Amino acid sequence: MPPRGGGPMRGQFLTEEEKANRPKVTGALLKRVFSYLTPYWAQLLLTLACIAVSSVLSLLPSVLTGRILDDGLIGRDLHMLIVLILLSLGVTLGANLIGVAESYLNNWIAQHITFDMRNSMYRHLQSMSQRFFTTNNQGDIITRMTSDIDGVQRVISSTFTTILSNAITLLAALALMYRENWVLATVGVLVVPLFVIPTRFAGKTRWELTREAQECNDEINGILNETLSVSGQLLVKIFGKEEHEYKKYEDANRRMIRLNIRESMAGRWFFVVISTFSSVGPMLLYLVGGILMMRYDADLSVGDVTVMVALLGRLYGPVNTLLNIQVEWIRSMALFTRIFDYFDMPVEIKNPDRPLRPAHIDGSVAFHHVDFAYDPERQILRDVSFRLEAGRSVAIVGPSGSGKSTMINLIPRLYDVTGGMVQFCGVDVRKQELAALRARIGIVSQETYLFNGTIRENLLYAKPDATEAELVAACDKANILDFIEKQELGFDAMVGNRGLKLSGGEKQRLSIARVLLKDPALLIFDEATASLDSISESKIQEAIDPIIASRTSILIAHRLSTILAADEILVVKDGRIVERGQHAELVKAGGVYTELYETQFKRALEAESVN
Repeated sequence: MPPRGGGPMRGQFLTEEEKANRPKVTGALLKRVFSYLTPYWAQLLLTLACIAVSSVLSLLPSVLTGRILDDGLIGRDLHMLIVLILLSLGVTLGANLIGVAESYLNNWIAQHITFDMRNSMYRHLQSMSQRFFTTNNQGDIITRMTSDIDGVQRVISSTFTTILSNAITLLAALALMYRENWVLATVGVLVVPLFVIPTRFAGKTRWELTREAQECNDEINGILNETLSVSGQLLVKIFGKEEHEYKKYEDANRRMIRLNIRESMAGRWFFVVISTFSSVGPMLLYLVGGILMMRYDADLSVGDVTVMVALLGRLYGPVNTLLNIQVEWIRSMALFTRIFDYFDMPVEIKNPDRPLRPAHIDGSVAFHHVDFAYDPERQILRDVSFRLEAGRSVAIVGPSGSGKSTMINLIPRLYDVTGGMVQFCGVDVRKQELAALRARIGIVSQETYLFNGTIRENLLYAKPDATEAELVAACDKANILDFIEKQELGFDAMVGNRGLKLSGGEKQRLSIARVLLKDPALLIFDEATASLDSISESKIQEAIDPIIASRTSILIAHRLSTILAADEILVVKDGRIVERGQHAELVKAGGVYTELYETQFKRALEAESVN
């Protein structure tokens, strides 16, 4: 009989991309793969023992079938017949029970290995610099954490054990067949290719259809993702493209149905062919066995021939599986290679071996001839030097792309300088303990990120043990308390996914409150009022002014009201500080700041006065 499931599995053949990216399987790679099994060696040995015993026991009912026929039925021995039937049932039950134990152990090992691997990967990704997340595709990162590691679980729980169990079953079946009769065993082995060849041919046909169906499915998913998202639906409605998008979806859906039908029928024709070929082997064994018994008076019985036919049927599955297991093996190694590629990415931002602690946590910042480049061909900062004293504030202005945000990212070591030094509280940031350094710095960015939870949960992210009084005080300073109190659930009101239930100004003020709960020594506002209306900006400015007056602050801004609140203005262009001073003197200087004032700040101020 053909193997359970009736034919080739999906993905039985490598895609062109998989062939091109076939991993090089080396001893070092295998050693690293199996190192994940080492902590669970005892459970692994027990699993292997269960697989071996279960595989052998599963063949015994086939052998006992001969005894049932010869000694029980033909020998007309009822007692022996009952004993053999009960023995066969007992062996089958035992093999199945051991199989259950093997399955549990196997899944237990696989789950624990993927648990270890996920934790290690997450820890490793958390230690990566900001450069890693800006240069790598977010979807690819998530795929490593989810699909790839889930694939490893399938490898451990399926591929490895499949190879072992099928190999044991194949060897045991061959041994039993040759022990029974070498002539019939040889005939049985010779007809196995009649089963394997059509299996591989039909498998290739079904794989091509499956690949086309997958491409069609990807197209359907793309349509759904684009047209059923919030922004996508809005665009469809505005341009009246409902019918157009429906036709696209209907066409793709129709192609998918046709491909699914073709694949299903290809499988049905395969079953017809394979069922026919799978009958050839048993018929040949009956024929050869009959000739040996009738013409040559061989020492064979009906039970012996029946045993050989049963064992031959047990060969089909393992032979076909092992012939095709190379595909799964290559994919398995490719999965491990992809995961190891991420593990092997160096950690750029590391804690020093002997971290230094600043004598005074005052929030002061000093840049000493700082250079920075994302890569050798992309120089961002050049010889930047300035000092921000404790309790003072500085505004950094300049054209888009001049390096303003890059400067502030160097302070909490989201990146490391490529030249010079950045000091925080009098100590080189590279010599300070990372967690302690970042705990003393608060950043309010233009792109405010809120978790899909309550206002309270988003605030407590900064200080989990904050009291109700501290939450109220922080929100009051951030000019958001009135809004919260108007909500039916107050601090327990939901903000929605990424804060979609709040306006831009409300999100920004909530972000300021969250940073205030952190109580940092240095506060950085990176375009905190950008892309907001004048009313929202005014409320945020009302919150910012007293804050920067009371602690060390850096403000990156394009609005004059924010810039004027700072004690000093630094003008950055092409990665250099080209001007510095007070607003009035910089405007009179006729340089870069004057140009910015005339083209941006002054116009924005005039627009606000009109509104």
